[in-house]
Amino acid sequence: MYHSLCGSFDTLRNYLPDELDKSTRRDFHDLGSIRDYCPNGDSEKNECKTDLDKIKAGFLCLFEQIIVNNINFLSKEQTKAFIIYIMIWLNYMLNLKDVNNINKINDFYTKYTEDNMNYTKCKSDDTDCNIILKDKLGYDNFTEIINKRKDLLNIKFEDASKVYDSFKLLCNMFYEVNANTPDSEKYLRIANQFVEKYKELNGDSDITEDSPYYQVLSTLSNDYNNIINECTINLFNCKNFPSLPTYSRRSVIKNTLISIAFIFASVSIFLGIAYKRKNKKYKENESLIYDSKSSTVSGIVIMIGIF
Repeated sequence: MYHSLCGSFDTLRNYLPDELDKSTRRDFHDLGSIRDYCPNGDSEKNECKTDLDKIKAGFLCLFEQIIVNNINFLSKEQTKAFIIYIMIWLNYMLNLKDVNNINKINDFYTKYTEDNMNYTKCKSDDTDCNIILKDKLGYDNFTEIINKRKDLLNIKFEDASKVYDSFKLLCNMFYEVNANTPDSEKYLRIANQFVEKYKELNGDSDITEDSPYYQVLSTLSNDYNNIINECTINLFNCKNFPSLPTYSRRSVIKNTLISIAFIFASVSIFLGIAYKRKNKKYKENESLIYDSKSSTVSGIVIMIGIF
């Protein structure tokens, strides 16, 4: 499945470069059935005239090539992982091109995808595949999935850029491992580059299990290990791959410090309340003893007066 995943992104990059200093002489409209996703303007045929048009069409094309066309063969985990990569690409490209001065990526989602029929329908070879989608992921259509993954659009550009670069490194590593004559020096060099990128993400982000960062890191980690396993199966000498960190040290330390601070604060407050209550009770008891003594003394005086 990595052939289809990485190949689709590679092909799209040839027609829609993902770096500002790169250009292409290829006509975007020559990319397969990409016109089907371009808006129908003044001309009789659909055309993508702006960067925004091309990004929107590319996004839909990736969904078709990677998810829809392979829906029968993808596992639940693969489908989720591939959707994450597509959403990260969308985040990255919208920020890179700064299209129409869209400051909030969610503006793009609301305007161009939320009510788009291409996202609500799943058709593979003219066959409705929404049932398969429901069985595998529990969703009725792609709109529900994208709604669930909208948090990926809120990842800041510098982090989305690192994730996207990490994904490209994974693809290059996959190609090298599966080459006709694998070069261990090449794929290990790429593996080391990937691990460094991963460490940057792992150290820069405040990671919790429900955050998009955690899910992205988990996906990258799983695919890295999958490629290593594939290498181990296919090659006799497949060693020395660098290990990935299993948690964000900064996040753990930060969360630990917050927890400790919270505990100390809670204990201090509790002890303060306990002390005040004890002090108050002591004063009340002291007051009662004093009143009792006063009553006793008064009683004695009264008794003496009577006698």
